[in-house]
Amino acid sequence: MQPLVTSQTLSPWEPGLTALFLYGLMILVLIALLLFLAVWLGEKKISPEKKRAYECGIIPSGPVRLAFPLPFYLVAVFFLIFDVEALFIFAWAIAAFDLGWPGWLQIVFFIILLLAGLIYIWKKKGLSWVEHFEKI
Repeated sequence: MQPLVTSQTLSPWEPGLTALFLYGLMILVLIALLLFLAVWLGEKKISPEKKRAYECGIIPSGPVRLAFPLPFYLVAVFFLIFDVEALFIFAWAIAAFDLGWPGWLQIVFFIILLLAGLIYIWKKKGLSWVEHFEKI
């Protein structure tokens, strides 16, 4: 075995990196060529049928975009917020023994803040679906 020389390990002129660079360049050239051919050879007739939204072969009977009620967005945002915070708790659980009592107190404070946020959302009726749908 030969010793590993660190000065040439990450050299851009290594055979593997050169081949990767050439392969990437060939892929980019191929993509550019295919896009050019698609634009150049493609049919350019514009008709109302082509402008209509495609819905699995069914002719659309109404507007394409339907407005979702606000509670859907609120629940999605709340889910994301609490889901990301759950990741912090999982990360703490992995290092719980190493963090000791100071880490335990910090995660308890964090969970109390989470519960306070949940109670605030609940008081503002952010999780109440029935009242939002009755207004509509």
